[in-house]
Amino acid sequence: MTLPFLPFALPEIGEAEIAEVVDTLRSGWITTGPKARRFEADFGAFLGDPELQAIAVNSATAGLHLALEGLGIGPGDEVITTTHTFTATAEVVSYLGADVRLIDIDPATLCLDLEQLEAAIGPRSKAIIPVHYGGLAVDMLAVLRLARAHGLAVVEDAAHALPSTHGGRLVGTFDSDATVFSFYANKTMTTGEGGMLVTRDARLAERARVMRLHGISRDAFDRFTAKVPSWAYEIVAPGFKYNLTDIAAALGLHQLQRVRAFQQRRAEIAARYDAGFAGLPIVLPPQPAAGDLHAWHLYAIRLADDAGIARDRFIEALFERGIGCSVHYIPLHLHPYWRERYGLRPEQFPQSQRAYERLVSLPIYTRMSDADVERVVDAVRAVLRG
Repeated sequence: MTLPFLPFALPEIGEAEIAEVVDTLRSGWITTGPKARRFEADFGAFLGDPELQAIAVNSATAGLHLALEGLGIGPGDEVITTTHTFTATAEVVSYLGADVRLIDIDPATLCLDLEQLEAAIGPRSKAIIPVHYGGLAVDMLAVLRLARAHGLAVVEDAAHALPSTHGGRLVGTFDSDATVFSFYANKTMTTGEGGMLVTRDARLAERARVMRLHGISRDAFDRFTAKVPSWAYEIVAPGFKYNLTDIAAALGLHQLQRVRAFQQRRAEIAARYDAGFAGLPIVLPPQPAAGDLHAWHLYAIRLADDAGIARDRFIEALFERGIGCSVHYIPLHLHPYWRERYGLRPEQFPQSQRAYERLVSLPIYTRMSDADVERVVDAVRAVLRG
């Protein structure tokens, strides 16, 4: 019997999420309102630091943009980040008229290389965007030491990193200027589309709240639910349309309650993969330090030089066996826009380039059954031994 195709990723949506969305639809308040407020409060409580403020937005891209805008990044400034990321990490810098300085990765972690980070800091450097690749936390203490020594802001791209920890601390609770999480459909929890900006900086939080909805001085929810309703408002800045709807927040309320169980299941799948791939000509994903959590948004293997098969053919062979895969990422230095804007060449980023040519992201999501996991293990072993 032919088995059904196993996709690369699927969200897990339960009856509680569905009921909450239905309740939202019936309530009549479907855009940003009481459930978005609850979601922000619950997210802050999850992180466990009362000084943190959480601002719900319609994407992590929006959150990164708002964070940099609120920090005053603009023309003439330079923001340092890794070439080994999705374009959103860097494109938000271009939105503001600033320049991106791309650096290579540490081949052990696939996160930004700390030595290159220090070497890249120059007179125009204003901020660093570390990316927690695949759900493995960056060494934030080292990043923050460098940032403080040079007077730089830090905005964490934590799109992959809920609920990752480093040194026992949850990503989102370090002393960065802001941390931004993603709730896209394939992330460790989802609102369909959505994100959360987290910060201890009250001024930055207030700026982000104003700018996420057209630069309006008063929240629409406040204006329409006050004891004395007021139609009046002021535009205090040319803002954006970045608010999260209550329909999306309704999903988030229950997904957040399940995020630790989601992480545990992803970790179980990663451990089964690790065991099943032992002895094969592949480099397994890096592990977190003892006592820390890896979110396992991605399980990205690298084919060894003696694998006997090219990366693209490997993906095709898995597809022929009904297994969906992906590649994370095509580095920014290979994309026409970034390559041509900054005159980038692969030899400037040897570790990212080498990793890219060998990387394959295998399915890892909570709806996978044990049989699905074994099927992936068997398929990988069959292709590499064939």
